[in-house]
Amino acid sequence: METWDIASLDVQPHQPEVLRSDDETRVIAINLPAGEALKEHQVHERAWLVVASGEIEVEQGGDSVLGGPGFLAHFDPAERHEVRAHKDARLILLLSPWPGDGHPSRRP
Repeated sequence: METWDIASLDVQPHQPEVLRSDDETRVIAINLPAGEALKEHQVHERAWLVVASGEIEVEQGGDSVLGGPGFLAHFDPAERHEVRAHKDARLILLLSPWPGDGHPSRRP
């Protein structure tokens, strides 16, 4: 068993920390300061985003939703979205399957 105390991790802004990565899943801790954003992007995998602390706004396809601690969002592969921090936010990003179809690491 592996465990992490998300609140006490020393994750620096702009330096996401990979907590675990294997043939099935990658889990990443992110420190997103208030006023900053993960600009519109997409990933090759299914993505689950969990807010451990703080407050974020997620925008996708012209719709947006606010979320605080306990908020969970799911994105399909290649689904474009943006995440903005309204308050300093500690996030957990889970990507699966890892790496997804089309990921650069899977190219010959």
